[in-house]
Amino acid sequence: MAHPKHRKSKSKNRMKRSHHALQIPNLTECPNCRNAKMPHRICPNCGYYRDAEIV
Repeated sequence: MAHPKHRKSKSKNRMKRSHHALQIPNLTECPNCRNAKMPHRICPNCGYYRDAEIV
């Protein structure tokens, strides 16, 4: 098995992990009740999805 020849510095490790941060979810407005919801999902408040009541 291959092993690293040189130790990586703190800055190199941190630069490698710079994309691992959590992102804020993208929210859209429900056209029925005007509350925030995640796109392509049923509204948790009113239960509508694409002008039809699902729940």
